[in-house]
Amino acid sequence: MKLREDARWSMVVPTSIGVRITPENRQPVHTADTFFMHATSAETNVASVSSYLGEPTKVLTNFVAGSPISLLIKSDLKRRGMAFEGPEIPQGDAWGYRHQFNVADSGFGGRAPRVWNDRSGEVGLELDIADFDLDTLFKDEGVKILHMSGLVAALSPKTSKFCVEVAKKAKEHGTAISFDLNYRATFWKGREEELSKAFHEIAELCDILYGNEEDFQLCLGIEGPEAGGEDIDEEIDQFKQMIGRIQDAYPNAKYIGTSLREVVSANHHKWGMILWGEGEFNVAPLRDINVLDRIGGGDGSIGGVLYGILQGWEPERCMQFGWATGALAATSLTDYGAPADEAQVWSMWEGNARVQR
Repeated sequence: MKLREDARWSMVVPTSIGVRITPENRQPVHTADTFFMHATSAETNVASVSSYLGEPTKVLTNFVAGSPISLLIKSDLKRRGMAFEGPEIPQGDAWGYRHQFNVADSGFGGRAPRVWNDRSGEVGLELDIADFDLDTLFKDEGVKILHMSGLVAALSPKTSKFCVEVAKKAKEHGTAISFDLNYRATFWKGREEELSKAFHEIAELCDILYGNEEDFQLCLGIEGPEAGGEDIDEEIDQFKQMIGRIQDAYPNAKYIGTSLREVVSANHHKWGMILWGEGEFNVAPLRDINVLDRIGGGDGSIGGVLYGILQGWEPERCMQFGWATGALAATSLTDYGAPADEAQVWSMWEGNARVQR
């Protein structure tokens, strides 16, 4: 896939970013008394793979003016090597704007992880293209890949419009567009018709589409294998047929991918991936991985695929790297993988966990 060669930015991600708090030592939230807090969003999780490996990335978001949480988020993005742009919106009174909180435990053994999203009044609800100089960004500076997720696209009617308009502006200036569907039932409840229209508009513009079987079915109406099947390896042909239907519905897509997961326990998953690109299917069969925290594995996978596309790799190599960056994310207490270098990622793919001195 041809990317814009003169672009200043390898990747740009619009996002509504907040913080996640996680109990230490994999304890349940309701019995824990000590928590780890870090900045988080699905879109920055994706971009972290490229930013840690030296690609220039930029985050488009809103901040709460004067908020210590905003300062924490900005410091975290700088530490990850990400530039950022966005308005400082006054909080208002004590019931005004804030950054979202994500409260989650990692689970252990047979006790599944639990996630509680607290997004009321989050500042990202107000994302508006009028607050960003998109002509300078996409036309003058240039962007190779715009990556968006369905979490922001479904957050509010205003953010749905924002994502559609940003995608149109990116396409106008030759930027490749990536979309991870990220269906969430609570976001879609009562808004199915509105969001189906917005997601279809975005998907029609996309060069790269990513999601699991439920995402494609519920966001875009694409028939797929039943979610949570007993044996994914035996359903690979059904996944390929689903991707074929996506190709028919969205012929502009040059890459279509899905991560595959079977949960043995909270600490032990079987992890795989399918990536269609350049007319060929590339499959990473399910392999056992150890899991410190499962959240962000899918983000890590698409992040690795996009990094491979930025490097001009063949689709099979992109898939392998994406499998490994997804598995890498599962080894971290944060929601994202932070690769030290490409060699570390390839060691994950090769199953080489020997000490390196």
